[in-house]
Amino acid sequence: MPTKDEMGKFAKAIDALVANTDLNYIEAIVQYCKETGLEIEVAASLVNSNLKSKLANDAMDLNLLKDKGSRLPI
Repeated sequence: MPTKDEMGKFAKAIDALVANTDLNYIEAIVQYCKETGLEIEVAASLVNSNLKSKLANDAMDLNLLKDKGSRLPI
């Protein structure tokens, strides 16, 4: 079970990758795993609630998840 510190470091690394590239959060996690040799299954356990909501938003934008309700078009 990962610690909050490990989860926080992972989330910061993913946020930095998204900010510095044109990748979305799903692509950023895959890219991070390729670069560091981290397995996807291990990365899944490092996703915190904040990162999970960003992933869900990306997935809805890509039509990978159904909308849970209406969202304002921003």
